Amino acid sequence: MREQPDGAALLAIARDVLRKELLPLLPKDRAYEALMIANAMSIAEQQLRSGDAAEDVEHEALQELLQQDGDLAALNRALAEKIRTGEMDGNVEAQQLLWSSVVQRVRESAPRALAAYGIR
Repeated sequence: MREQPDGAALLAIARDVLRKELLPLLPKDRAYEALMIANAMSIAEQQLRSGDAAEDVEHEALQELLQQDGDLAALNRALAEKIRTGEMDGNVEAQQLLWSSVVQRVRESAPRALAAYGIR
């Protein structure tokens, strides 16, 4: 069994200390860098909490849509190529896959932004 708090919780604690205690002590010209670090820590925390489930779903959906095997990066490159050549124009499955991928990425990087659109 792992030590508690877990990695995600440790990142959350460290991020809070950075924002609440250390950021006010930094010179104003260094605040942006500290906020970028805090944001990176938040994204890493979200990814730790969610695990690989979202990537697994995206991988399966890409394999089904493209009817080919490959790792996630290769499949995304193949989809991008098909989009560039117009092969995916009007393809509802491709549009749904891209939308769900965008939502997942925003869920990890800026979850509050989704609330404005009623998305959880």
